[in-house]
Amino acid sequence: MRIHRALTRRGALGLMGGALAMALAVPAAAEVSFEGKTIEWIIPFSPGGGSDTWARFNAPFLSKYLPGQPTVVVVNEPGGGSTKGANLFAARARPDGLTIFGTSGSTQFPYLLGDPRVRYDYQVWEIVMASPTGGVVYTSPSTGVSGASDISKLAGQQLVYASQGATSLDLVPLLGFKMMGLDVQHVFGFKGRGDGRLAFERGETNIDYQTSSGYIKNVQPLVDAGTAVPLFSWGALDADGNLVRDPTFPDLPHFGEAYEMLTGKAPSGPEYDAYFAFFTAGFPAQKMVFLPEGTPKEIVDAYQAAVEAMKQDPEYQATKEAVLGTYEQVTGPAAAALFRKGTTIAPETRQQVVEMLAAEYDVKLGD
Repeated sequence: MRIHRALTRRGALGLMGGALAMALAVPAAAEVSFEGKTIEWIIPFSPGGGSDTWARFNAPFLSKYLPGQPTVVVVNEPGGGSTKGANLFAARARPDGLTIFGTSGSTQFPYLLGDPRVRYDYQVWEIVMASPTGGVVYTSPSTGVSGASDISKLAGQQLVYASQGATSLDLVPLLGFKMMGLDVQHVFGFKGRGDGRLAFERGETNIDYQTSSGYIKNVQPLVDAGTAVPLFSWGALDADGNLVRDPTFPDLPHFGEAYEMLTGKAPSGPEYDAYFAFFTAGFPAQKMVFLPEGTPKEIVDAYQAAVEAMKQDPEYQATKEAVLGTYEQVTGPAAAALFRKGTTIAPETRQQVVEMLAAEYDVKLGD
């Protein structure tokens, strides 16, 4: 009590003035407005892939429901397996709500693996939305495969895959194809899954995968035209964390089923544990939206409210599944839970994969 009484009038006025300044600097939730502003949504990949498709679908709805109805534009910043765009966001984005970042598993994996190119820290960003997704592996009919039931025909064939890099989300097919015993040459250096698909269309590769939104938009027409053959999905997780068929592609076997079709046994062992860990980190929390470090809570709340409102929009509900699949965009505690899943991995699993990449692909990562 004596400490409180000892405050001088000048000190009390100083505290009041500081509090007033803070109140004026950070608007109340009802006063947050982006009217007349342009918001940049940075996507660290080239156009045409799953993340780009996802962002461009959501952007106009986000614009509609953010306070003041600002213009939301998607800005592609490809390079470095998505680390270039993530580093730019970490270094330059101001906490004013005018820049958001769309991350994917290809951004999470370098962070998890200690890639020396990473100069960003997920833990200081403010999550707005998380979006589970899936992916579908497909091949060229030139392999002699006409459907998922023919997958055994790939055994012994030389396959070529266009990869963004060993520490990107393409680590999942790298680990998966290796487990399956497929002879796949991974050509590193592509700037996005959209570029990988274009390489497939040009006949430069004969096996590829796209995340669900990219597959629905850009690969299904190839399947319909007979120039691509779907093999399997990576699958989804049920409420108990078990691998099940992806509800967006229920007619396709999941990875575990495809593995069994090729090998005659269910997947198990340390290699599968590593594969499953990175699949879990990469797909259930595959796409996330962040605001930069230091963003006021009122702005974060305004974004989360806009996401919840857009999800209820009749047009959004009528068109989402055809573009993004059956996956839900989530906010709040659900998004935070997916965020933890996507940015956490056991140290021993990380070390196992780091050592494999160094020994077999000459990929050197930090300790």
